[in-house]
Amino acid sequence: MKAAPFAYVRPTTVAEAVAALAEHEGMARVLAGGQSLVPMLNMRLMRPSAVVDVNRIPGLDTIAIGPEGGTIGALTRYSAIEASPEVAAHLPLLTAVTRHIGDRQVRNRGTIGGSLAQADPVGEMPLACLALGAAVTVESVSGTREVPVSELLIGPYWTSLEPDEMIVAIRFPTPPTLFAFSEVTRRHNDFAVLAVAATATRTGDTFTGVRLAASGVEATAILATEAGAVLEGTPLTDSAIADAIEAVVDVADPSDDVRATAEYRVHLLRVHARRALERLRDGGDRV
Repeated sequence: MKAAPFAYVRPTTVAEAVAALAEHEGMARVLAGGQSLVPMLNMRLMRPSAVVDVNRIPGLDTIAIGPEGGTIGALTRYSAIEASPEVAAHLPLLTAVTRHIGDRQVRNRGTIGGSLAQADPVGEMPLACLALGAAVTVESVSGTREVPVSELLIGPYWTSLEPDEMIVAIRFPTPPTLFAFSEVTRRHNDFAVLAVAATATRTGDTFTGVRLAASGVEATAILATEAGAVLEGTPLTDSAIADAIEAVVDVADPSDDVRATAEYRVHLLRVHARRALERLRDGGDRV
C-alpha cells in the first residue's frame, strides 16, 4: 500500500514551517527522519493534507551540552547523539538508550524531536528525557513556549502539541551524575516490552535528585515521583529500594498486548526497577 495523496512543503525556516502547519489547520504533519511517519503514511494510518519536510531548516541539529545542561536541536539524529562526546560526558543516559533504538539505518535517520512528537509509549527517547527532567521548546505562528516532557506526553502517540506547533529543541537541566538503564525486548533492538531508567547525584553515601521512570507499563512513559521521594536523601538501602518499587508498581497500569500480558509486565517492572536502582547504588552504568 502507498500513501494517500498529500501536498509536499519544504520550508527553509521555522517560520515558514509553522505557517504551513497553521495553513492546513491540523491536517499537516512534520517530516523529520521519517522513521515513524513514512510507514504510517504508507499504511494509510495517517492521511494528512500536507507533509512539511523540515530537513532543510538550518540550526535544528545542533548539540550544546555541558556540565550545566544545555540543548539538543529537534532535528538531531540518533547517530549524532550516540557519537557526541559532549552527550556521553554529561548526559550518558541518552547515549546508552540511543544504542537500543532500532538498527544503524534507523539511527542514521531518526531524530530526537521526532521521537518525542511521536510519543511511542515504549520509545526509549521519551523515557530518557522524562528521567532527565527535559523540556521541549515549541514554536508556532503565535510564538515560542516551553513544555516539560512530563506535560508533553498525554497518551499513546498523543502529545499536548497544538496542530500548528513543532518542536525545535530539547532543553536539559543540570544533569545527574549517575544513571542506570534496563530494557526488555523479545529480540535485539526490537520494540521494548518494558524499560526502566533511574538517575541521581551521589554525595558521600546519600543520593539526591533521584528520578525513576518506566515505559511499557502505562499509556505513556511514567515518572514515579513517589518512588523518587522515598529514595531521596538515602543511601539506597535494600529496604528503601523495596519501598520505591512498591511505589512505582502502585502507579503502573499495564495492559495486555501481543508482546506481554499486564501481569508479566508488573513482574518485569519489579525485577528491572530493582536492578536499575541497585546498579545506581553501586556507581551506575557506563557508556
